[in-house]
Amino acid sequence: MQNRTHNAGELRINNVGEKVKLVGWLENVRSVSKNLMFLVLRDFYGKTQIVADNQEIIEQVNSINCESTISVEGEVRERISKNPKMETGDIEVVCEKLEVLGKCKFNELPFEVNHSTQVDENIRLKYRYLDLRNPEVKQKIILRSKIVAELRQRMIEENFLEITTPILTSSSPEGARDYLVPSRNYPGKFYALPQAPQQFKQLLMTSGFDRYFQIAPCFRDEDARQDRSPGEFYQLDMEMAFADQEDVFSVIEKVLPPVFEKYGKYKKASKAPFIRVPYNEALEKYGSDKPDLRIDLTVSDVTNLMQMSTFEVLKNKTVKCVVVDNFTESRKFIDNLVADIEVQAQNKVYWFKIDENNEIVGGIAKFMQEIKTQLFDSLQLKPNTIVFVTAGDKKTAQKSAGVIVKKVGYSTNNHINKECYEFCWIVDFPMYEIGDESGEIEFCHNPFSMPQGGIDSLEKAKQDKEFALTLKAYQYDLVCNGIELSSGAVRNHDPEMMLKAFEIVGLGEDVVQSKFPALYNAFSYGPPPHAGIAPGVDRMVMLLLGEESIREIIAFPMNKKAQDILMNAPSEVTEKQLKEVHIKITE
Repeated sequence: MQNRTHNAGELRINNVGEKVKLVGWLENVRSVSKNLMFLVLRDFYGKTQIVADNQEIIEQVNSINCESTISVEGEVRERISKNPKMETGDIEVVCEKLEVLGKCKFNELPFEVNHSTQVDENIRLKYRYLDLRNPEVKQKIILRSKIVAELRQRMIEENFLEITTPILTSSSPEGARDYLVPSRNYPGKFYALPQAPQQFKQLLMTSGFDRYFQIAPCFRDEDARQDRSPGEFYQLDMEMAFADQEDVFSVIEKVLPPVFEKYGKYKKASKAPFIRVPYNEALEKYGSDKPDLRIDLTVSDVTNLMQMSTFEVLKNKTVKCVVVDNFTESRKFIDNLVADIEVQAQNKVYWFKIDENNEIVGGIAKFMQEIKTQLFDSLQLKPNTIVFVTAGDKKTAQKSAGVIVKKVGYSTNNHINKECYEFCWIVDFPMYEIGDESGEIEFCHNPFSMPQGGIDSLEKAKQDKEFALTLKAYQYDLVCNGIELSSGAVRNHDPEMMLKAFEIVGLGEDVVQSKFPALYNAFSYGPPPHAGIAPGVDRMVMLLLGEESIREIIAFPMNKKAQDILMNAPSEVTEKQLKEVHIKITE
């Protein structure tokens, strides 16, 4: 036990009478009299109360600041006043010898360690080494370690081989900005930190490895969000040779639910097989490709119905509504809820209610009277029901309705089962779409996914633009409680098919060869069919611990502005360092 007989969370009533040596941080000092003092000693494992009734030791303690590291030797005795809130609350150690191992020089700390979560986040990150001493904060990092170890063990049990892939690699267009690393030996050329091990894991499949995984670091220069850490993140990266979509689903459905049930805030998780929702159906039914299936609300299309009303605002638009029964909230609640929805959706939301007498009241009720019969028949309306209505172009209406579903679900208790983890697969993503900015046909999700229907479907898509926009790919997202954990796909491993897929978006063989030379060339040497996925570890841990911010479950996170306040990164470097890598800073 390296200079100690026990840790600070270990001693119990059966240790009474033993001589022990403990080490740790001086958390608290409570002076009762000139001749009696109580200390709280904290280490990685727990806390123990120390009694100082020796004048020499009391004077020694008075000269030490809290958060200094100390060594205490003494005898264990039973406490007269026991503390049921402490695991060691039945005993205390009477100090016979105290030694300072590491002095805290400051009488006043930046914050009280046990209440660090209550201070400004940037202060916490600047003094992260103090923040992590808080048992509440530390426990999240401990659980993260256990979760990762469990994921690793379960993947090994499924016969996956853990293989690490390069951190310094080449830049490739993968949807986000690269972090670039200048080369000292090759002036004007750059390495890039990998946004994901995507190409390497596919090359491993081509090399003859059957099942690969790693807890992979990924680097993307993108803005922070509550569920996304800027700079770097980790994913459970996996790939399978001679596999299709069903094989990937089978592995994930075996590996994840037991981990969620063991370590999660909630002890119930979806069992295999997970619900599968086609992408277009998800947008129509839930208003989102990341539905939270704990919520029992769905979206209805009332476009045709609303054209019969005199409410001109809804004319010539796609109109969606969400019907919420058993709704007894106040008008103030409704107004606040609608205001919140409109802020998030960036779109107008209307409403009307069905009262106890089956009358339409409130909101836009006067415009609904003339179509009352059609509304009741179409939406199966009941007393004490509220209907939220939103409109716009198809995408806007769907998105706004999706916000309504989640906001209402999270704001009321009778339309969501919060005590579980509900997984689902979003499947059948479109292969192509019309770009919002370009107005041209573009890849919708992943250019290297296998098109459904194979090369024949690509041949038809090349001739028929409308057909191309209906073409589906073997692409899938894993969603849990409304959070996207991962995207995955069956890979397009056929060079001929790959070229045809790129031709449809106006890119030729030269582009494919220049952007993805290793992958394209390797696929000319007998590649196996393969498929994979990469659930985000950080998001999984955040979900399991019930945290709203992803930074809470990372040992040394950057702040919202992608700054490492603790290490002062990014930082300036010397002119000599710049010259070595052939870089010159310009205004």
